[in-house]
Amino acid sequence: MAMTIVAEECTSCGDCLPVCPMGAVLKKKGTYVIDLDACTECEGEFDMPQCEEVCPVPDCIIPA
Repeated sequence: MAMTIVAEECTSCGDCLPVCPMGAVLKKKGTYVIDLDACTECEGEFDMPQCEEVCPVPDCIIPA
């Protein structure tokens, strides 16, 4: 599976970009998106997706 960012909820803070161990978070048109092919939900690296853990907006980053 992969995570996805709800564009309408994203504040473009950028907190998710540096914490992704797979480099799956990308900046696109003033907001952030997650490359679904690259996202592993941090399995094998962390207990939970790091992007979701650092995101200040509840329910902005959700399973795809």
